[in-house]
Amino acid sequence: MPNPTLRSPAAWRELPADGVARFDAELAPILKRYPDDRKASAMIPALRIGQHVFGWVSPPVMALAADRLGVSPARAEEVATFYVMFNTKPVGKHVVEICTNVSCCLTGADRIFSAVKRKLGVENGGTTADGQITLREVECLGACGTAPAMLVDDEMEERLTLAKVEKILGSLS
Repeated sequence: MPNPTLRSPAAWRELPADGVARFDAELAPILKRYPDDRKASAMIPALRIGQHVFGWVSPPVMALAADRLGVSPARAEEVATFYVMFNTKPVGKHVVEICTNVSCCLTGADRIFSAVKRKLGVENGGTTADGQITLREVECLGACGTAPAMLVDDEMEERLTLAKVEKILGSLS
């Protein structure tokens, strides 16, 4: 079902002005790489900037990206909901993604994921009660040779052990 907020291309105006200015400043050098008639091709970088600036890709962020690229907000929604790298719902201050694909599971990722769920008191996709950590199981991080692996706020952590994961989680604040 389409998001009603996206029916209004001006929905982005509800975003904080300083965030919009920061979004525009970060997007400007990227848009220089594209011919004027191909700006829509910058949708993924625009949505990544929006997620970085605003914390998640909300309907107003999708509308802002669409506005700046000259496409419909529905096009931004199509891209944002297709790729799992975009958070289309609010997430915690930190996002922890643990790979549970074959190579990682063979080296203990399933046990690590279960232990982290217990420690944080959340299920897959859940966020801790204090809003600090969102935990996700992911299909593959492309680190089969250094498995098990996880991403913590887009930083790859490899050759995981329970002790190493405990230390990493303890450093998040």
